[in-house]
Amino acid sequence: MSWTAADLPSFAGRTVVVTGANSGLGEVTARELARVGATVILAVRDTGKGKAAAKRMKGKTEVRPLDLQSLASVRKFADGVDAVDILVNNAGIMAVPHAVTADGFESQIGTNHLGHFALTNLLLPKITDRVVTVSSLMHWMGYISLNDLNWTSRPYSAWVAYGQSKLANLLFTSELQRRLQAAGSTLRAVAAHPGYSHTNLQGKSGRTLSDALMSFGNRLATDADFGARQTLYAVARDVPGDSFIGPAFGMGGRSKPVGRSPLAKRAGSAHALWDLSERLTDTKFPL
Repeated sequence: MSWTAADLPSFAGRTVVVTGANSGLGEVTARELARVGATVILAVRDTGKGKAAAKRMKGKTEVRPLDLQSLASVRKFADGVDAVDILVNNAGIMAVPHAVTADGFESQIGTNHLGHFALTNLLLPKITDRVVTVSSLMHWMGYISLNDLNWTSRPYSAWVAYGQSKLANLLFTSELQRRLQAAGSTLRAVAAHPGYSHTNLQGKSGRTLSDALMSFGNRLATDADFGARQTLYAVARDVPGDSFIGPAFGMGGRSKPVGRSPLAKRAGSAHALWDLSERLTDTKFPL
């Protein structure tokens, strides 16, 4: 029998931070965890939308500002969190036109990886259970350019940049788990992907053909409840560190540990990306 959000255990007395919780997968993730008793901190860039989402939820929620495209915002948010059991790195942007963050990072690697990298390191001493990071099937088309992570010298490709950021999520998870184990920590780092779910990420690329293709694809996509199920499984189940949770058949099927691309298994790349990310964000593994 397939596991669903209806199978979530009680999270009473536990605190969960969910980034990007004002819509899509993040909203469903936050909603379901609040439903089973967690105190859920909705970490969102638009607090108005966050408050509207919180009103749709049953349970204890808090809405706090977090802009992953600003390291100053990340630090301020982390300073305001006293204790957290689980961090869900869910927020993301997909295949957007070229832009840079407040700190000069290409916006997709800045939002999807570097912002969450800094947030995790800053919160890690306060976390008691696990870090769950949402990746994507699109990591299969990604490769990490350590010499040009921020697309300053190569021609920008929105989809390749997205794939790079989602591959970075998996390499980050692997290296974080390795460091946790080396430090003797019982915390775990886990990743998940939703398959292909219809959320507000699609159709925002600013390019007519790309948006039209995604709109057509959405007719075949699963809903946000199905996509968030993979994240919730990673949050709630007793899975090994560095697990990658997704639908059994890529875009459908029961939730389970799934495979990843050969590039996502390279320990050397994971280590090198971690070192580069530390330098770029001025944050370090704190345990």
